[in-house]
Amino acid sequence: MKVKKFIKIDENLRENMIVHGVVKGIQPYGVFVEIEGGTVGLLHIEDISVARIKTPYERFDIGQEIDVKIKSIDREQNRVMFSYKELLGTWEENAKLFTERTKVTGIVRETEKNGNGIFIELKPNLVGLAEYTEGLEYGQNVDVYIKRIIPDKKKIKLIIC
Repeated sequence: MKVKKFIKIDENLRENMIVHGVVKGIQPYGVFVEIEGGTVGLLHIEDISVARIKTPYERFDIGQEIDVKIKSIDREQNRVMFSYKELLGTWEENAKLFTERTKVTGIVRETEKNGNGIFIELKPNLVGLAEYTEGLEYGQNVDVYIKRIIPDKKKIKLIIC
């Protein structure tokens, strides 16, 4: 029988600290990251990026080195939760990288036939919305035209080329 090694969370670790770690495991619900001192914490799939992804394998590989932000620490349960998306820049910072009336390539993230449209990832922390178009599939690269950037609503309107 294999015995799990119990590692107490370093007393110097605090919420909101940015730490360096290594991806040790990937599950459908998130990524296990080991940081200095041997502490392993969970990076939940919802804390990977603003764009909805189906699996953490879309962003990470076992053994990959990443920086993460400590979201919460539960010393009684010996659990640490991380965030990655907070290190990818704010909506405003990412939106500044794009200009209205230009063509760019994005990744199809959600296709909704009910009239909401198709969500296109322009950057891991920036998603725009285009009208629904038949035949597009999740994960597909697609060229889009940036029709409008609306900073006060944090929205980007796209047209599929």
